[in-house]
Amino acid sequence: MSYLKKKTIRSRISNLYRNSDLGYNLLRPFYKLYEFGIKLIPDKLFIEWYFKKYMGYSIDLNNPQTLNEKITWLKLYDRTNLHTRVADKYTVRSYISEKIGDQYLIPLIYHTKNADDIKPENLPDTSFIIKNNHDSGGYVIVKNKSSVDWKQVQKAFKRSLKENFYYSTREWQYKNIEPRIIVEELLTTENGEIPNDYKFHCFNGKLAFVHVDIARFGDRRRNLYDPNWDFIPCVWQYENGELEAKPKLFEKMKGLAEKIAKDFIYSRVDFYAVKGQIYFGEITFHHHSGTQKFKTEGCDLRFGQLLKLNINNG
Repeated sequence: MSYLKKKTIRSRISNLYRNSDLGYNLLRPFYKLYEFGIKLIPDKLFIEWYFKKYMGYSIDLNNPQTLNEKITWLKLYDRTNLHTRVADKYTVRSYISEKIGDQYLIPLIYHTKNADDIKPENLPDTSFIIKNNHDSGGYVIVKNKSSVDWKQVQKAFKRSLKENFYYSTREWQYKNIEPRIIVEELLTTENGEIPNDYKFHCFNGKLAFVHVDIARFGDRRRNLYDPNWDFIPCVWQYENGELEAKPKLFEKMKGLAEKIAKDFIYSRVDFYAVKGQIYFGEITFHHHSGTQKFKTEGCDLRFGQLLKLNINNG
């Protein structure tokens, strides 16, 4: 069976499990058995297996060279309580307030540990986004709350509150986050569109490159820029898109990103620039869990050489 067919089958099963009551009830026992099994696998063994599964070759954790290899090394060997605090989308707010000021925080509308609290009477008539604080990528955008199936939303978040993202990728910072649901104001451009976010990849406290995803909810494209906003001809997962002029707030965002990143070996600090205002998005320590392939030969190694790790091979 080809890789694409396997990927399609996995996607269909995942969609059935996450979005169908019947699928969830049927597959939940198998998932719990699978989860129990992977919990028994030591982190190092799991991380080596995970890397080979998605990258197609074995990693040498004693001598990582590429960016993806070094991000994977960090998953295993760079773990602090601070990582947990800032990976938590709720507690990171206090960290950002301390580091750069609360004027850069997206307004928080509501938060709760109980999915039953996510109901229209607790939420405003404006647009907002609902998400978990303890995982990666799950959210619900609400522009008109009267058109939302709130029972289904509650059900989805009840399920996600039970999950521990750590076990599926071994990104340790997620392991001890106390699950919570947060509701934030939905940022939009003057045209009412979801804004691009600027993802600042910082190595050893300094900006190495920025990546910008274009049309994330359509024909997705991605461009990479160096610290001077010069285009980098690398294709990373998505094809390149139309080049963007240097944002007016770029230098300000760059300075803020480096101020946040100085506490970490590698971090991806995300910002939005909306209507003349900068907003912090999130901090990510292991972009795509260290398994996002570059389509342009040499780019993975090129960036990897810029990231310095303190590896003791003795």
